[in-house]
Amino acid sequence: MNNKEIVNREFWDEVAPIHIKSYDIEKLRKTGCLIDNIQLEEVGNVKGKTMLHLQCHIGTDTISWANKGAIVTGVDFSFESIEIAEKLSLTKLYHTDFK
Repeated sequence: MNNKEIVNREFWDEVAPIHIKSYDIEKLRKTGCLIDNIQLEEVGNVKGKTMLHLQCHIGTDTISWANKGAIVTGVDFSFESIEIAEKLSLTKLYHTDFK
């Protein structure tokens, strides 16, 4: 990795714990979904489909798609973001994998 990539990763690792405070995690736990209706309608039924979620950050949308029935892999550049996503996904049984 070059210096710019290292600085970028360090930035996202630093802000991930801050960002989780701005997401409605309680709503995610209660309803299983933070994706807005426009996106849900555009994508349609994902039950049983395999999805790759690039730049998944802390995984809230990845978990939301899994709750809608998809088998989802979330990928992110930030190790801290993936760690948070994994912890969130363990609160319920989701078909998610984070890398």
